Amino acid sequence: MKYDAIIMGAGHNGLIAASYLAKAGKSVLMLEAADEIGGATASVRAFKEYDARLSRYSYLVALLPDQIVKDLGLNFETISREVSSFTPYVKDGKDCGLHISRIWDDETEDSFQQLTGSDHEGKSWQEFYSEVEKFAQKMAPTFLQPLLTRSEMKAHIGQDKAWEYLVEKPISEVIKSKFSNDLVRGVVLTDALIGTFVSAESIQANICFLYHLMGNGTGEWKVPRGGMGALVKELERVSISYGVQIKTNSEVTEVSTDSEGVTVRTISGQSYSAQYLLSNAAPAHLDRMRGKEFKSSLSGSQLKINMLLKALPRLKSGADPKRAFSGTFHINESYLELEAAYVTAKNGAIAEHAPSEMYCHTLTDPSILSDELASKGFHTLTLFGLHTPAELFEKDNNEAKKLAAKRCLDALNSYLLDPIESVLAVNSDGSVCIEVKSPLDLERDVRLPRGNIFHRDLSFPFKEEGDEQIWGVETDDPRIFICGAGAQRGGGVSGIPGHNAAMAVLSKR
Repeated sequence: MKYDAIIMGAGHNGLIAASYLAKAGKSVLMLEAADEIGGATASVRAFKEYDARLSRYSYLVALLPDQIVKDLGLNFETISREVSSFTPYVKDGKDCGLHISRIWDDETEDSFQQLTGSDHEGKSWQEFYSEVEKFAQKMAPTFLQPLLTRSEMKAHIGQDKAWEYLVEKPISEVIKSKFSNDLVRGVVLTDALIGTFVSAESIQANICFLYHLMGNGTGEWKVPRGGMGALVKELERVSISYGVQIKTNSEVTEVSTDSEGVTVRTISGQSYSAQYLLSNAAPAHLDRMRGKEFKSSLSGSQLKINMLLKALPRLKSGADPKRAFSGTFHINESYLELEAAYVTAKNGAIAEHAPSEMYCHTLTDPSILSDELASKGFHTLTLFGLHTPAELFEKDNNEAKKLAAKRCLDALNSYLLDPIESVLAVNSDGSVCIEVKSPLDLERDVRLPRGNIFHRDLSFPFKEEGDEQIWGVETDDPRIFICGAGAQRGGGVSGIPGHNAAMAVLSKR
């Protein structure tokens, strides 16, 4: 049988592409290398003795457009967090914390006052993010449309001043000019660094910042009810209802095209043909299967630590842990600490005062726990280490992970009354419920090149003048499209490249 389209990789983007195509009446075959679908967005029972399903590799949801949920009729819910972030710090020998609510309130204002001694920084925060939100409200809807050029996007947004500091100049300049407090500067900078191993002086940081703040025109990071696995499960249901055929344990090893279409061969020797191929794999991985040379990109820099707790630890500051951990909890993420960690990693070492951030999924959505665990007060905790590039793990991955994890947890413990180790759930063999994933583990487990969660260097969500791309998913072969994170406008857990690749195919006559 010759299909209209073959989708390579059954992650969330591939499932979205398949669903749009099948809904339009196309015959679609999806080939997945693993024995289950979901890729990096799958939820798993990471600690076998406990009924808790964690999103092992992925984070929250910000960029998934409401339009995709509506178009495909997805029964999928995301939940707003009341607390945006909490950043512990020590001032004059006293433990304190910068609390920022999702919606500006008196508690947030008082927290800025306590940190800085005036209302200037708080006002600057409100002004800056108000401008960013206006920018996002204009830019975000274009993500599901054909690419605009740089000049078209600038004219469409109509905020020349914001355009200059968000697009044209390193984001470090606006952070330093608008904010004077080092801790506040760092909280702003973190959105420009997650998953990206660059200095604040790099334009790559601007691109990362945009992807983190553009989602649905609000930039809000929401908690997926049931974890990211709930999205995968719902996408599987919908795609099958539209007629998509899904074959697991079907790793594609070779891709070839001719005037008749595309042919793929799997590791088992099976061959399948279609008019078009949509690849959810990283572009470098696709190039290897096509026998092409591929361009190297930035290494991934994401250390991920998943934990199961039997209770939340108390904070030295006296802040309520149920509030502090429900938002993004920043550790050693002042501006200077972040830049110092980058320089240290660039020189081949793991920062002693490792910067990281984390959140507790179960404070917003306890449904990923069994009723028994939830009733006993168990919680999950997910930590992301910054500036931990793949190169730091090459010599000895296991030892480097131990060192990186120790430094991240030591940094966390410096703000806790209860060391995190004292509240970790314990298995029957005495081991604690903690797992550490380095960029090399991400490369091995879910085929992310060098552990890069964006598949390759991020690019701005517009094209340069003269670029002939239409949707940002095209390759040098008119029958092959990228439907994964490596597409233009592909970064983040978004589904956007899946939608756009499907639109590119449906526009063909």
